[in-house]
Amino acid sequence: MEAITTLTKADLSHHLMDRLELGKKDADLLVNTFLEAIIGSLRAGEGVELRGFGSFRLRDRLARQGRNPRSGESIKVPPKRVVYFKLGKELRSKLIDE
Repeated sequence: MEAITTLTKADLSHHLMDRLELGKKDADLLVNTFLEAIIGSLRAGEGVELRGFGSFRLRDRLARQGRNPRSGESIKVPPKRVVYFKLGKELRSKLIDE
């Protein structure tokens, strides 16, 4: 079985350092600025669309009845807002068709 690895912010910074020949501070600033722009848009209630990659949107989840898996006790799950990501067509075709 293949081990699962995760791409981190540090990995993104290192990739930018290598690809664009940036220093660590500049690469970290670039990654953080990009992520802050996405977070800021979502906080403002706006969606984020990265053509070919995908889009981020906020969705409202209604309150519902849930169950505590340990005790089996019924609990009320409050309403909340969640971030939803939808793959873009180009990314989907690269991931699924290959």
